[in-house]
Order: sequence, then C-alpha cells, then structure tokens
Amino acid sequence: MATVQEEYTKIQQSGKRSIPGSSLTNDPETPAPHERAPKFTSVHGAIEEIWGNFIEPETYINLMGAVSDDVPVMDIAQIILFKGFQEGAWNPDLMLMLFEPTCYMIIALAERIDIPITIYSGDLEDEDSEEQILGTAVDEQRIQDMIKKGSSGRIPEGTLNAEMQKSLENLPEIDVKTPATSLMAPPSEEATPQPQSLMAPPVTAGV
Repeated sequence: MATVQEEYTKIQQSGKRSIPGSSLTNDPETPAPHERAPKFTSVHGAIEEIWGNFIEPETYINLMGAVSDDVPVMDIAQIILFKGFQEGAWNPDLMLMLFEPTCYMIIALAERIDIPITIYSGDLEDEDSEEQILGTAVDEQRIQDMIKKGSSGRIPEGTLNAEMQKSLENLPEIDVKTPATSLMAPPSEEATPQPQSLMAPPVTAGV
C-alpha cells in the first residue's frame, strides 16, 4: 500500500488538475467523477463530511500516524482534498476554500494527544512571494499566518462547531508510534474504490 509521501509525490507529478479540454475527448456516457456535478457545493457541508471521516477510528489512527511521522499538515490536507476532487466530492474552487479548515482540523486532532506537528516543509525565504497550494499560487504571508496559528495551538474560532468539539471527547486513545501507511478522504456517492486510494479503507492489518 502506498505511503502518504508516495501518494503526495504522485499527486504533484500528475499536474493536479485536468488538462483543459480533456473532458471533450472522454465518453459523455461515462464521465469521470470530477466531471460530474460535485457532491458538495458549500464549505459547511464539506467540512462536516471531512470531520466525520477524520474521527472514524481507522482514519483517525492513520491520520495521527502520518502527523507523528512528521508528514507536514499542509501536505496531508492537499492529499485528502485532491483525492476528494478526483472522486467528485467538490470542484477545484471549493477544494481551495477547504484547505485552511482541513489543516486546522488536523492540527486540532493532533493537539488533543500532544503530537509534535510539522505544519509546512517548504522554503518561505526564497525570492518568490507565493507558494503553490493545490495547484494555485498562495501568498506566503497567508501560509506564515497558518504556521503561526497552528504552532501556537490557536485554532480559528468557528473551525470546529459545538458538535465537533464534543466529538473530540469520544476519540479513542491511540499509539502513534507505528508508521502510517494510508489516509482516507471524504468519499463521494458515485466514487469507485481504488486499491491504493487514500479514500479507501486499509486492506492490510495495522496502521
């Protein structure tokens, strides 16, 4: 099964978004999931789905294992959100809007069990004033603000609603020493499971 870093490298090399016009060459009778109407059209509904998946026991263990393995939170969020896009859960615009909330949800879960967090692994000291996030140029100051808030444990107000906060109390105690091998992202109703998808349940024993 592919590791988190292998999945992220695969996404980076894929170009992240479809080639313009590629959908015109596909069979209209069998469109790809991301060519159909997305499952979610609002940030609120998508965030609730993402959180619901995050707190599923197997997903939670794998997610925290990845954080414990020093996989940057921003990398994990990109993996999950891009997989969600591929599976038809959201369109590219909503995917980008979900990036910060997804990062903060991962940080909140890691803070709960005192896991040291790596938020970002890029170089913010180079000549460029922008970084690529989900195939879109993002101002470095925005990334630095997220790093500052996440490192201090300050999750923006409203990221977790009362119900989500309460669900934190029911999460299982876990051992994050075992390396993580997979993550799960919110599934779409039309999605077809893939053997090594981050959105599919683990197929081997262990984390």
